[in-house]
Amino acid sequence: MIFGKFAEYLEKLETTSSRLSLIDILADLFSEVKADEIAEVVYLIQGRVAPFYEPIEIGMSEKLVASAIAQAYGVSKEEVLQEYSKVGDLGKVTEKLAGPAMSSLRKQGSIKNPDGSRIPSASLRAGKSGMTVGTVSETLLEIAKISGNGTVEKRVNLLSDLLKQLDPVSAKHLVRIPMGASRLGVGDPTILEAFALAKLGDRKHRKVLEDAYNKTSDLGIIGQTLWKSGIKGIEKLDVEVGRPLRSELTERLPDAKTILEKMGGRAHCQRKFDGFRVQIHKNGNNVRLFSRNLEETTPMMPEIVAGVLSQVKAKTAILDSEALAYNPDSEEFLPFQETTKRRRKYDIEEMSKKLPLKAFVFDIMYLDGRSLVGESLVERMKKLKQAVSGDETLIPEPGVFTDSAEKIQELFDDAITKGLEGLIVKKPDSKYEAGARNFNWVKLKRHSAGELHDTIDCVILGYIFGKGKRSSFGAGSLLVGVYDEKKDMFVTVSKIGTGLTDIEWKEVHRRADKISVDKKPARVDSVIVPTVWIKPEIVIEVLADEITKSPTHTAGKVGDEPGFALRFPRLVRFRAADKRPEDATTVQELLEMYNMQYEHKKEQNK
Repeated sequence: MIFGKFAEYLEKLETTSSRLSLIDILADLFSEVKADEIAEVVYLIQGRVAPFYEPIEIGMSEKLVASAIAQAYGVSKEEVLQEYSKVGDLGKVTEKLAGPAMSSLRKQGSIKNPDGSRIPSASLRAGKSGMTVGTVSETLLEIAKISGNGTVEKRVNLLSDLLKQLDPVSAKHLVRIPMGASRLGVGDPTILEAFALAKLGDRKHRKVLEDAYNKTSDLGIIGQTLWKSGIKGIEKLDVEVGRPLRSELTERLPDAKTILEKMGGRAHCQRKFDGFRVQIHKNGNNVRLFSRNLEETTPMMPEIVAGVLSQVKAKTAILDSEALAYNPDSEEFLPFQETTKRRRKYDIEEMSKKLPLKAFVFDIMYLDGRSLVGESLVERMKKLKQAVSGDETLIPEPGVFTDSAEKIQELFDDAITKGLEGLIVKKPDSKYEAGARNFNWVKLKRHSAGELHDTIDCVILGYIFGKGKRSSFGAGSLLVGVYDEKKDMFVTVSKIGTGLTDIEWKEVHRRADKISVDKKPARVDSVIVPTVWIKPEIVIEVLADEITKSPTHTAGKVGDEPGFALRFPRLVRFRAADKRPEDATTVQELLEMYNMQYEHKKEQNK
């Protein structure tokens, strides 16, 4: 596919405000894509050149991209940056500069195809320079892999050469990719529905594609397999060492008795730790670690890698764990705020001595060449005991099976006494359902029972300028939402204005201003219009007094019925480092918390 044609579809995706239109546009695009290029097309839509779990980042700063733009169009870098300061989008700057510059270059006959042949002016105006999606993807991959002496110059030259061969609209979308600033707002479920519509005739077939995606975490592989082998090929895709599967997630229930009833009279209890989810992959002496949001974190955690090589005797294995910082002097595990200090790319050796990590291993999904996701929890716990020896760095957490609500409460009280969050209670005969959130796994936290004191993970959707002395840096209120997984939409649940310090407001702007957009994103459902819309990417942890009904918020809103809102919400902490926006609290969870709160009030009033 010619990149100019691809860019036409990207332009349509950027300008639509309807999720259903996103699906239709993507399906039209995919219908024109061949099997050998579908993976590259999908990765570029995601603003990447490889799946998320591969540590391949193009990673060009705004200044480097500005240098490439300046070099491509014969203007100064300062001129590019000055224009950028006005419009806030290097893509738009590129589109503006490319028009006049391309006219001049066309007259000189200096715009050429990759093979050196001159590009006819008419073809260039039509976006048919001969530059294919594959060529662009390969060049971006080359940029990402450059290292050593002359890295900056080589990257700038390669990007500049690409820009010289593209029409203005194509160039606009290209420059956003190296910075990770794609503005398409396309979610994984939306791409899967477009796959289903394009190749299976109905977007309702998304479920079978989603099941395979949860095991592979790679939309490129899903597309390539579907194009080449159809639905039968998709059904054969399975868990593979070195390729993370999407983590199974938990639901909420209020107390031990309710949980035991939900589990069918017997349950499995494990302590709940407040750390980083770490998925461990071992293949011989090769160990890779992945976060909950599929990012490879291997270099950040050398002590866990060493622990895996020392304690896991199996040749191949995939383990699910939670990593916590440990104070060797006081022999105590540290809170999440301290553990987050280990998510860094520099001074790793020093930090691993100062704040060493230990990983509590609570599940196993693969062992010695065989996937275990289809086996019961009972069987997986037996395999876990066999796979991990000792407890020096990896600490097995095989848990306790019980048919007593009193025992669950006893274990819960013990966990709280030790400063932990509570328990994760699981159905003994359940399989490991990658990416699923259901009542096979339930969390019982310190404040699950009673009034709303459990936190809610929200996604920032925009912010509203305030008044007074802090208005100079935009301090007012944040518009936040939760995730509606059935619709693949983000729906509003609150405005947060109190509880943020000046420093926190500046941090909000530092993160949000890079992903601000001109209009409401297609996957956002909101009645409220903020001063500035941003892409739904930043996850924050919020504490509120209670959940109430609201006519102005769209979370859980059906027809003319009111939605849900948070009463007196306040920011607890940023969670974007370990949670994707789709991992935020769901509408279904919010409804369950509302019902728990209602039941508690009824009990109090008796």
